[in-house]
Amino acid sequence: MADQNVPPPRRPRDDRGWDGRPYPEAYRDDYASTPYTYDVPQSPAPQGPQWVGPNGFGPATTPARTPGAGLPNLDDGGEPGRTVGRRKALVALGGTAAVVAGGAALAMTPQVRGLFGDDVVAGDATGTQVTDGTAARPSGQQPSTVRTYTEQNESYMGSRAGEALKKNNPAGGRTFSGPAAAAAETPVTVKTVLAKDPILHLARRATFGVTPEVLADIKDRGIDGWLRWQLDPDKIAPTKAELKLAELPTLKLNTEQLRAQRDQLNERGAQPERELVDATIARQIWSDRQLYEVMVDFWNDFLHVAADFDGGEVYRNSFDRDVVRAHALGSYPDMLLAANKHPALLLYLNQNDSRADAVNENLARENLELYSVGVDGGYTEKDVRQAALLQTGRGVADGRYVFRPERHYVGKVKILGFTHANSSKDPKKAEAAIDAYLTYIALHPSTAKYVAQSLATRFVSDTPPKSLVDRLAKTYLTNKGMVKPLLMTLFSSSEFWAAVGQKVRRPMEYLVATYRALGVSPEASPGHDNGDNRRTPFGRGLRQIHDTMRELGQYPMGQPTPDGYPDVYVAWTSAGTMVNGWNEAGELVAARRTVFTYRKPEKLVARPPATAGAYVDALAQRLVGQKLSAKEKSLILGIAGLSAGARVDATFNGAVAAIARAILASPQHHLR
Repeated sequence: MADQNVPPPRRPRDDRGWDGRPYPEAYRDDYASTPYTYDVPQSPAPQGPQWVGPNGFGPATTPARTPGAGLPNLDDGGEPGRTVGRRKALVALGGTAAVVAGGAALAMTPQVRGLFGDDVVAGDATGTQVTDGTAARPSGQQPSTVRTYTEQNESYMGSRAGEALKKNNPAGGRTFSGPAAAAAETPVTVKTVLAKDPILHLARRATFGVTPEVLADIKDRGIDGWLRWQLDPDKIAPTKAELKLAELPTLKLNTEQLRAQRDQLNERGAQPERELVDATIARQIWSDRQLYEVMVDFWNDFLHVAADFDGGEVYRNSFDRDVVRAHALGSYPDMLLAANKHPALLLYLNQNDSRADAVNENLARENLELYSVGVDGGYTEKDVRQAALLQTGRGVADGRYVFRPERHYVGKVKILGFTHANSSKDPKKAEAAIDAYLTYIALHPSTAKYVAQSLATRFVSDTPPKSLVDRLAKTYLTNKGMVKPLLMTLFSSSEFWAAVGQKVRRPMEYLVATYRALGVSPEASPGHDNGDNRRTPFGRGLRQIHDTMRELGQYPMGQPTPDGYPDVYVAWTSAGTMVNGWNEAGELVAARRTVFTYRKPEKLVARPPATAGAYVDALAQRLVGQKLSAKEKSLILGIAGLSAGARVDATFNGAVAAIARAILASPQHHLR
């Protein structure tokens, strides 16, 4: 997979438009992170097959992080004694949360221990370190013997930390008549700090974060009724925030309009590929179609096309709407077929450059390795080359998908047991041959296993039980890749309900869950002054969240390489990310911004109790849906220097923001 060729030129990002010129000062992002701008040296286009390596189409674009970034905010000022206590309390809560999945203690990273002292967190101090071991695959070697994408979940879970997680997995399992029956009959035996409440568990896994409204909906509709409701998202009314998405000017434009209006949009400072991410964030936070949005995010990692690629400004909106969202709860084979005729994927993986006399193998390889059978799915390098020959002719012209018969290879092909004469350049016959092949690999047993493994990793555990993966794979094949039966099998399985606390939120999920927990409203605060900025407060606020996610290292459709983001905890162990997440939670609790409406921390609990211990219980119930353990409660009370029986007012004697922030650093908020 190593790409030794120079990539095509890529345009600068963030404060520059398609032509590379800076936006007018008045229209630049209010909260943009300038380190994300970059240029790639231009060079003549490479000849012959091109390859996508671990760093995508060119040099890695993720900026290096400053060690300890964000740490000053961790102190919150105040007296030295209280500052140290607050810091240690946050680390003891959040540090433990980020390294404890269901009670299986993992090592706090050396970076965290170095920042806060080895005495802060008890437990395993071995300090597991993950290395990627990036290596190119020798031509012709079997894919099962060389790992090409080192950020795949299996690679991470092969570490010592991954082995520790496996020990806390529920063993075995069975399928029940429905989700509610499975929830009622499944005991939770794993070690976890989370409440063993099936309603809370479902809310944590099937949404982007628990809210009082979600819990009330599940209780009112019942587990089965709520899932039926979520699996029919077209019948769920749009929320106020979803209606406000009309304020993002490029979101409603189709590909032709985006191409035609490129110069005008550039002058206005409108960036379609960034507004798509902004809109996705808004839906994750505020949409009532939560399970649908979770699945959209899942497929965006599985069948991944980065938002920030050359062409993303024109084509990524359409790929989101017409490929991912159109099939997120429908048919995966249909999604794969649609993707392979979409300009976004064809340009992202250079299929537009492929022709019979100069074959580009990028798309053919990723169709096998990432989008269907998987790296261990049984294919060989010969299969990749045969598939690349078969797919020649597909490309993009004038902004639309085209088939160019003069570029199509004619001749018999054999790929993973699929055989086709491929004897004609006639577009109908040639395209039928390609579609038959794509359908074949979409319904291959290895694809069923790969989808099942990925889905179980997303919803159940970083190391999902084989019994569940096998059951999901069987459902996938029986139902020809339909997604809803797959989800019903998942939610009707005991393994799902037994896996309470076995997933840690990734950085993006942590931030979205924090917005949801705090009940942030999409309307601007009263008295907000938008000045002469043409972008609405809602649009500016979404861009602020987007840029914060970039700083945390994860945002929707943000992975530059085609493998999507890893979905296991040990891929995200970072002291800087953890602390920056706490700092952002502190900003939200403080409610200093005005682009959205934030609840004041003293208003989070409707009727604050008069004693410190009871107030912590009520605030935890409000923010994470359950009470904290006695040890965690003691640590949090220590931040305010109060005993459980001490009398407090609605502001917790001035410490309510610090208390709320500490709860948001607890395991109960980090775990999902």
